Amino acid sequence: MTPTRPEFLHLSQVEKVIFYVLVFASLAFAAWQIVQRVKIWHQGKPLVENEKGWRYWVPSLAQLRGWFGRVHTYVIAQKKVKSSRKKSGAPMHLLIFYGFLSLFMATTLLAVATYSPLLGLPNFHKGTYYLYYELAFDVLGLMFVIGVIWAMVRRLRLSNQLGDAGLKSEDQVQAAKQAVDNRRRPISGASSDILVLGLLLMIGLTGYVLEAARIGNTPTPSDQWSVIGNLISPVFNGISASGYKFMWWFHMVWVLIFFAVIPRLRIRHIIMAIASASGAPERAMGHLVPISMEEVEKTGQIGASTAADFSRWHLMSLDACMECGRCTEVCPAWNVGKVLNPKQVVQDIRGAMADGSNIAAAISEEALWQCTTCNACAEACPVLIRHVDLIVDTRRNLVAEGKLSGPTAVMLRQTGSTGNAWGTPRTSREDWMKGLEIPLCRDGQPFDFLFWVGCAGATDPGAIKTTKAVAELLTKAGVNFACLGQEEACTGDPARRVGDEFTFQEKAMENLSAFEKYGVKKVVTACPHCFNSLKNEYENPTGDPNTGRKMDVYHHTQLLQNLIQGGKLKPASGAGTVFHDPCYLGRVNDEADAPRALLGEKTNYNGRSPDGLGSLIRPSHLVEPEFYASKTRCCGAGGGRLWMEEPNDQRPGNKRAKELLATGAKTVALGCPFCRIMLDASIKQETDEEIKLVDLAEMLQEANR
Repeated sequence: MTPTRPEFLHLSQVEKVIFYVLVFASLAFAAWQIVQRVKIWHQGKPLVENEKGWRYWVPSLAQLRGWFGRVHTYVIAQKKVKSSRKKSGAPMHLLIFYGFLSLFMATTLLAVATYSPLLGLPNFHKGTYYLYYELAFDVLGLMFVIGVIWAMVRRLRLSNQLGDAGLKSEDQVQAAKQAVDNRRRPISGASSDILVLGLLLMIGLTGYVLEAARIGNTPTPSDQWSVIGNLISPVFNGISASGYKFMWWFHMVWVLIFFAVIPRLRIRHIIMAIASASGAPERAMGHLVPISMEEVEKTGQIGASTAADFSRWHLMSLDACMECGRCTEVCPAWNVGKVLNPKQVVQDIRGAMADGSNIAAAISEEALWQCTTCNACAEACPVLIRHVDLIVDTRRNLVAEGKLSGPTAVMLRQTGSTGNAWGTPRTSREDWMKGLEIPLCRDGQPFDFLFWVGCAGATDPGAIKTTKAVAELLTKAGVNFACLGQEEACTGDPARRVGDEFTFQEKAMENLSAFEKYGVKKVVTACPHCFNSLKNEYENPTGDPNTGRKMDVYHHTQLLQNLIQGGKLKPASGAGTVFHDPCYLGRVNDEADAPRALLGEKTNYNGRSPDGLGSLIRPSHLVEPEFYASKTRCCGAGGGRLWMEEPNDQRPGNKRAKELLATGAKTVALGCPFCRIMLDASIKQETDEEIKLVDLAEMLQEANR
């Protein structure tokens, strides 16, 4: 007898019809709910952006490859979940996800086999295939049940705690309470999570019970391949046909309920994540979408006031949120007791999607200004939500409405009037060159690299040391470079991240004019913020691709690494040193190996999450802090925060300083002038011990004298 099992065992034709009616009704109800959400997403702006500025409704082959690639990487392979620092939560999630995926595959294969005769094809659900099918999905289904039970136990342990991320201040407690009171989001919270998990557990367990009942009612020699069902089948030995049918309907009722309510539950992210990942913007993490003057003239506003001002993809991604709290776990503001909670930002905007309320009011202006735009939240998000896009676009509206004051507003005025975020005059751009033979573009001599100094590099005393060290190293290595000097203006990065989009565009166009004038093709800079803007945003700074310029842009550690590899420089020693990865280098631009190469290390962090998965090459002498490379922790300077006042006990730099000092290293190596400013103050507040704070270029300079 060929191993197989009958479908719809003991069910009459009428019962089959009732089953199909109920299935299609539940699916139709689920589809109707999704359509209602789609209507809400549709209030946003059309998805027209990609890495070149536009996305057409008819996708190209490259776009299709990108979509499928992202689904494979972030949904099927679960890259973000596997690299999570939440070691207790990631395995649990993976058990549930892959277990659920296996059950979906099992149901799909069974449906295909059942209905294939309608297309003139044979029912393949028999023989050896059937045996392996039963064995494989019986075991994989057990993974799902174990994962759900694990999640229920974990949730019950957390149910008495207010908030998933842990509350550390009265402000956070009140904010969490307010979020609960607002009731703006679909069913969520500890109690509803238990209900959802209970529903999933009921589906998983009743599936095994139904299988055991079938074996008890109609045993076959191949039942041993259904290992779980066969194990518990003695309980149902001799069960009647009516008893079996009762168990069948009992199981199916829970499945139908699940179909009907899934759009209202957090688990909807299983479906939404596919759409979110496939349609995610193809631009770099550090590239903010520009606003064109034509758009302002058309809409009469700048930035996002309501949810309708975001793109449809952004709104859709909010519904993909799984509320795991990974974004909040890594947020530098939240971790020092501030009210900014990236997870709550998503929830607040999602709530505002339905009622059209003001985004800034829903989130709170205080929380919006606390963001450092470090992108730790976006890097950690399993469904690729771009929190920084949402926050900066809302900031743009606040700035346009005149709701920014204090030192940051002064910084914007200084950037606009002097071309320097510190407000120093143009002539001071060349002060650091005094006594040095630094070639200038205006001298008319050909050059290979433009050495971009930046506002900090020409103004801050510590950063000037780095600037001089880079210039000396480039000269020693025989690199043909030149500087713009007084013709250099701020890249506009601080202004753009604060929300002043058009000051950024003004400075970008001014600098691009100089680049065009001197035929700049390659740029090197010691500032990761300048590096990011020049590399990712200057190709299309205004929304019109014709106004930008494509260049080869290097962080100084990348170019110096090439010079070391070419034998033109020798590396420094990293013994007793800890390197602090700048957010806009290690995470936003995924460069962690080049800085370490300057200290003689050969790591392979780039493109990999430093979470211990796989075989990573780690430093031999350089010590690593708890968080490094793409998981680095923010110093607190980005997003214009360098110019904002904050209490000493709420400084992200202080927390980062503790992590660096915990390594026992006596030298803290840096690759960013902003980090140097923040950590210099923070380290002095955290310890009286003599700690050397130095840029990698200075260490390399010393090694090559």
